[in-house]
Amino acid sequence: MLFFKKNLFRKLVSIFFLVFVLISLYSTYSYFYLEQSVPYFVLLITGILYSTLFLVIYYKEVVKPLKAIVVEMQALLTGNEFKSIYSTRIDEIGVIAYFFNQVIKSLGKVSFDIKDRKRMLEELNVASEIQRDILPLKNPSVKGLSIVAKNRSASEVGGDSFNIITTKDKVFIYVGDVTGHGVAAGLIMTMVNSLITVFAELSESAYEIIKNTNKHIKRHIKKAMFMTVVLLSWDIEKQKLTYVGAGHEYILVYRQSIGKCEALKSGGIALGMVPDNSKLIVEKEIILDDGDFVILYSDGITEARNISEELYGLDRLIATVNNFAPDFNAEGLNYKIALDVSAFMKGHSQDDDMTLIVIQKLSDTINIANIDTPTKWEGLT
Repeated sequence: MLFFKKNLFRKLVSIFFLVFVLISLYSTYSYFYLEQSVPYFVLLITGILYSTLFLVIYYKEVVKPLKAIVVEMQALLTGNEFKSIYSTRIDEIGVIAYFFNQVIKSLGKVSFDIKDRKRMLEELNVASEIQRDILPLKNPSVKGLSIVAKNRSASEVGGDSFNIITTKDKVFIYVGDVTGHGVAAGLIMTMVNSLITVFAELSESAYEIIKNTNKHIKRHIKKAMFMTVVLLSWDIEKQKLTYVGAGHEYILVYRQSIGKCEALKSGGIALGMVPDNSKLIVEKEIILDDGDFVILYSDGITEARNISEELYGLDRLIATVNNFAPDFNAEGLNYKIALDVSAFMKGHSQDDDMTLIVIQKLSDTINIANIDTPTKWEGLT
């Protein structure tokens, strides 16, 4: 019986065959045992009854359930209210009903995923706007220095941070890089940026800023998360530049007198790795002559890849600085470095956030340029 129930066509054929056999047996019995043939009107009535029975069964088993399924399908396709179809059948009609139910379940899941994705994108946009508001939009005018900072995130919310903070007698310039990028990195970046900004107003040195920032950030981040930073301190009156490193990249210094770029280790340990970094960081001075450059960058530049998976690298960055520094000011050098990195990456996506800060010590013979230039790389792909 289960064999026939699994197939609607077999069921109908079985009914037809069963009625045909019954009529045949009755006709044979009448002819041989009752010695009389079955009257034509009896055959006619039997045929009509059989046809009616067949049509009733066909309507009940095929037409009516298919019509119910088609109505729900039309409602689904036209965007009207629809409902799932309950059926215990395991024949073709049952398969169609089951398929329809699975389709609307999948559509419901897709609809939920789309709404959830839309909500997440809206939240990312808000986070991205907050981050853009935190990062400086323009390069400020600083006595004795020309500063050009540029940034390009790899995602909606970046992990790179930088700022140029002017206090009463000092200017603090820093660049930092959180492990990874995305929302989690963006949150840590935001916290560090806020803390450095606050402590810059309260502290006299870059050393104190880094020490206090580490102390407070350690309480709020996981062990696997940390942020590298290098912070410069420019004394406006003394025209003196010092720095404190917290596990960040090299500091590049191009000296006009010898036409050569050197790489200084920033030193220190990344923020958030230890509760107290006071004995692991040191504030050092960088002696600059007029026209010299200081370049700060994040590892998104040195670890940029080309289509052959080759890294841009520190050596290539130094060579680019040596090539363009003699002929350009801070803005020009920043642009040329960015252009060279972009050309190197052509055909390969940006894997990490990129930040580049170029600083030039000014003199009376060097015009103060680069004021109010945007900090976002424009037109570079």
